[in-house]
Amino acid sequence: MPPFPAESPFYYHLGELYCEEVSLATITATVDTPAYVYSRSEILRRARAFVETTAEVTGGMATVCYAVKANANPALLHILVESGLGTDVTSGGELFLALHAGAAPEKIIFSGVGKKSVEMAEALTAGIRAIHVESEMELLAVADVAERLGVVAPVGVRVNPNISAETHPYISTGLHGHKFGVPRERAVSMLREAAASPWLRPVGIAAHIGSQITDLDPFRQAVMFLVQLADDLRSEGIPLEYIDAGGGLGIDYQGTAPGVAEWVRRIGPLVAGAGYQLVVEPGRSIVGPSGALLSRVVYTKTQGAKKFVIVDAGMTDLIRPTLYQAYHPIVPVSGSTRLAEVVDIVGPICETSDFLARDRAIPPAERGDLLAILHAGAYGYAMSSNYNGHLRPVEVLVDGDSFHVIRRRQSYEDLLAGAVE
Repeated sequence: MPPFPAESPFYYHLGELYCEEVSLATITATVDTPAYVYSRSEILRRARAFVETTAEVTGGMATVCYAVKANANPALLHILVESGLGTDVTSGGELFLALHAGAAPEKIIFSGVGKKSVEMAEALTAGIRAIHVESEMELLAVADVAERLGVVAPVGVRVNPNISAETHPYISTGLHGHKFGVPRERAVSMLREAAASPWLRPVGIAAHIGSQITDLDPFRQAVMFLVQLADDLRSEGIPLEYIDAGGGLGIDYQGTAPGVAEWVRRIGPLVAGAGYQLVVEPGRSIVGPSGALLSRVVYTKTQGAKKFVIVDAGMTDLIRPTLYQAYHPIVPVSGSTRLAEVVDIVGPICETSDFLARDRAIPPAERGDLLAILHAGAYGYAMSSNYNGHLRPVEVLVDGDSFHVIRRRQSYEDLLAGAVE
């Protein structure tokens, strides 16, 4: 039987895979597959670990802003907000969802490279903590919107520290060749311009060097870079309130990843010791290990030396393996003692790239068997689609010995939503 971390909400009991105190087979008997299943207790545990550790390390001078893009289910956002988290949003839609979940505006950061003026207006009207700008043109756009509304806009600048982090190139964001942020010299110029504007108030600087990073040293380097920059600005009369260290802490899809406390203790004292508030933007590290995607074997098929296990979930449900060649542990819902065989686990989508695992050793699977794709709570449903006319899956929240649907499975009629004929 495959090992699970001691704190995992997923475990085998009498040969059946459970989440908290509920058998996953019981869930699928009720809601069918594909289905996303999340553990309420694990989400809370991870959220509280961030809140408590950052408060301890910084003496209460910290805000944890959950990255809504990781998983924006309203029920989960409500749990996270109630646990004390703020939110990091990247669009007007995410801002709407954060406010709908009860997020305090003063704990909302608006990030992203392509904010539209209407989205900026929505953010400033809501009274959020800051808009993080990523170009000179965007800074001018914020000032224009603020003047039109007659308010002073709190702004931060995302700085690109040119620090390389070991991760997939598609989710590495901290080098000068990436679209994110601006180099140090331009950030200084932009903050000076903001300080001189009657419609802008510079409040912070931010960096986000990538996602799924398991080496803590790049985080430390980025924070030291930001602290030195903030100190230099303070010396010329531009005092900033906070340093936003971003997110990107990896989880143990395969191998070992650092824990929340280890990450915060590495960067928190650097920020608090310099007299700034700390902002962090975790997403994956809170919801990723808290969720699994359940799928059923539809057929098996052998072609030459290759054996395929065809399941009813594919790249429309979980695109990470296709997009990033990402690894997710995959285990049978009903435990098996049979010797493993090497297979490709593929979905029903009309693309060769539609796979969940390649050359993966699992116990022999038969038609009707259930498989659980683990660590799927982040960037799973959030990146799902209706390609090939497939319906987006149901989402289920487990709470102790009970579970309930937090987003129903789409129907065929939902495919017509918004269409004008």
